Amino acid sequence: MPEMRMIDVGELSLRCALEGEGPLVIMVHGFPESWYSWRHQIGPIAEAGFTACAIDVRGYGGSDKPHPIEAYALERIVGDLVGLKMALQPSQPAILIGHDWGAPIVWNTALTHPEHFRAVAGLSVPFAGVPQRPFTEVFHEHFTSQGKYFYQEYFQAEGVAEAEAEKDPRDWVHRMMYSISGDVPPGSYWDKPYGATFLEGLPDPEPVPWLTDDDLDFYEAEFKSSGFRGPLNRYRNHERDFEWLQGWKGKRIEQPALFIGGTRDPATFLFGAVTDPVGMMKFFAPKIEGHILDNVGHWTQQERPEEVNRILLEWLARL
Repeated sequence: MPEMRMIDVGELSLRCALEGEGPLVIMVHGFPESWYSWRHQIGPIAEAGFTACAIDVRGYGGSDKPHPIEAYALERIVGDLVGLKMALQPSQPAILIGHDWGAPIVWNTALTHPEHFRAVAGLSVPFAGVPQRPFTEVFHEHFTSQGKYFYQEYFQAEGVAEAEAEKDPRDWVHRMMYSISGDVPPGSYWDKPYGATFLEGLPDPEPVPWLTDDDLDFYEAEFKSSGFRGPLNRYRNHERDFEWLQGWKGKRIEQPALFIGGTRDPATFLFGAVTDPVGMMKFFAPKIEGHILDNVGHWTQQERPEEVNRILLEWLARL
């Protein structure tokens, strides 16, 4: 097991799972996850000669949990990663790896602070450059205005999604993870009208090897302790994030970059907006290397840990 430490990153403290010695690799999870989402990667990365550091993002698990919505703006979370890097290894640039929300967090950290981060990898969510408009406008146009459900719209109202998720965190996490995994039978589970709840229409989960009862026990305990307000507040900052990122208009990620997605992950294809995410990324991260894994859903490094580890370790060895 890695060593668990609380690390002061400036504005607050993050709980971090640390293992190994060598150049720093920071791993950033997504929603609704935890440092634990990297449980299959921490040891192999440490054994390859790196300091592996998987964090609880602010609002999650053992990390500090400020209350205001604006405390979860991208600028603040990027600041956490810079502060963490300076606390752990101030004399040399670090490497970033992120999944789900962690992917746009690390893409934009590498974009805005290239002096601190020498390479970046994103899983599931590709980098599409500095946004031209807030994402709220995008999903209002394509979903809400047409009477269609979109989960990020549902997450906007304070307390609504929290109440649904906190009623039974284990069931909520289990159903969400299964419904966008590579193991769920094909189906239009998310094709429902505006006004539906998050869980409405989702299939009953079947047992899958990558999400065991022990794994669900861990996630259940974490979210019973932390609640869902902090994690959901990340979705309530699209306008703030847009305004902040306008300071980097026209900039690209110039560091070596890696993308790993899945053929059954809607986020890999930006919910149908792109057919070739790796080709698209070349405009915004010219040193990108991409891998799209067949029959893999959204939980990339948990669903296919051995394959993801092989790709990650080969890429890290080339840096």
